[in-house]
Amino acid sequence: MTNPFDNTDGTFLVLVNHEGQHSLWPDFAPVPDGWTRAFGPDGHDACLEYVEEHWRDMRPASLVAAMTRAAADRNRQRTSEEGANGTAQNG
Repeated sequence: MTNPFDNTDGTFLVLVNHEGQHSLWPDFAPVPDGWTRAFGPDGHDACLEYVEEHWRDMRPASLVAAMTRAAADRNRQRTSEEGANGTAQNG
């Protein structure tokens, strides 16, 4: 028996979870908890194209948010240190 996830002739859905991660899912299989339909049902290639167009950043949404916060914190710290050292430039 062929794995339905590998059947490129099958009908699929594109699912998305709370982290913004996408998955091709066989149309006949129940949608697992924590995932919602984003596209389909359609053919394998159409679903894959949807994923490629809509899922540009493979990092989970929580990681993106944490990295954004960390970068903002570093910038605030650097600005604070420059101001304390008198090295901030006036425009």
